[in-house]
Amino acid sequence: MPIATVNPATGETLKTYDALGDAEIEHRLATAEAAFRTHRTTSFEERARLMHRAADLLENDAPEIGRTMTVEMGKPVKQARAEAAKCAKAMRWYADHAEELLADEEGAKNDAEDSGASRVLVRYRPLGPVLAVMPWNFPLWQVIRFAAPALMAGNVGLLKHASNVPQTALYLEDLFRRAGFAEGCFQTLLVGSGAIEDILRDPRIKAATLTGSEPAGRAVASVAGDVVKKTVLELGGSDPYVVMPSADIDKAAKTAVTARVQNNGQSCIAAKRFIVHTDVFDAFAERFTEAMKALTVGDPLDEGSDVGPIATEQGRDDLVELVDDAVEGGATVLCGGERPDGDGWYYPPTVIADITPEMRIHHEEAFGPVATLYRAADLDEAVAIANDTPFGLSSNVWTRDEAETDRFVRDLEAGGVFFNGMTASHPAFPFGGVKRSGYGRELSGHGIREFCNITTVWHGA
Repeated sequence: MPIATVNPATGETLKTYDALGDAEIEHRLATAEAAFRTHRTTSFEERARLMHRAADLLENDAPEIGRTMTVEMGKPVKQARAEAAKCAKAMRWYADHAEELLADEEGAKNDAEDSGASRVLVRYRPLGPVLAVMPWNFPLWQVIRFAAPALMAGNVGLLKHASNVPQTALYLEDLFRRAGFAEGCFQTLLVGSGAIEDILRDPRIKAATLTGSEPAGRAVASVAGDVVKKTVLELGGSDPYVVMPSADIDKAAKTAVTARVQNNGQSCIAAKRFIVHTDVFDAFAERFTEAMKALTVGDPLDEGSDVGPIATEQGRDDLVELVDDAVEGGATVLCGGERPDGDGWYYPPTVIADITPEMRIHHEEAFGPVATLYRAADLDEAVAIANDTPFGLSSNVWTRDEAETDRFVRDLEAGGVFFNGMTASHPAFPFGGVKRSGYGRELSGHGIREFCNITTVWHGA
């Protein structure tokens, strides 16, 4: 993929960039290493001042950077502005809480004495330059949820962003520079995916984080494992959305639409597989399908558009193949399901039922506004269908039955279980998955400690 802004609403290439050469990459790595030596010694108070400044700037820039994101990857512009606001909120949260989250932990006196010490504590120290390989679907949020905790912990960051959002990537480097962070604390590397391995192998890079596809995660994890470097991976998701008889069906159906088509359906934590108890299946399916049909698909810069285009032509082709394969295998299309004519890489909100395990869409992630409906006879079958996926990022369950709640928390194979609402990320709560959805956690105290040297400090008696 060339490093270029290509408007997915029209297919027009608006701006292209040359990839950094070897000498430029070397300069940026050296700059990051030098910046870390200084940044690691700054106080939490100083880091917080700079992070708050960056958040203020981002908030002011929201209309402009929101439009840039929309032109680069197609999300409705109102959602783009909301993404910028969410990033500013997370930056302020880490600015206000990092010192507390990374405070020294004093060991129990009895345990210290038992070890022969007068005092034992745990200290969190930054690792150094961290490489972040990030995707295009939330081009600000995916980066900020790494950058805010990493910088507040005393690390520095190098961003290899997706090649189709170069303007957003360059904006992020400029944002932290304007906020007053020292040169090299946060840098954007305009490079292709082929450059990642050599950068990751460089001894100045101490760790890496990746949000993206399962193949990309495997590639980065393999290289990092070979050179023994810490990684955090947030990969694909095929999140279940379970509706049980005790649920508020009207609310569940209404929320299901947002949970499926947010960000044009291109979200790892979007609900994708809708597993509905047979007693309420017909009622839910009718309400959900009608609401999906009513969505407005159009120019993402139009404030009235609910759904914009798929971000890339290949992405739409992949979606078409998944739906066509399901239809050929006997699936029933309740709405949508056909590639539209005209410019841009649009795909209509689609609901398909009668899914079987032989269909690709049963096991593969549909990255677009396509929902699959499953009928479950009882709680046991609902859990079995929900877990019948190689992914385990998050999950949604609608029930008012406490016994069912306990069962779903115990048995669902996912990094999160959201009851009577849709999955969402928040800076105060850990985010990540299991199985092929990756490992490690972002956000909260867990996220800021991922790239810290957890150091035991022992004082003799």
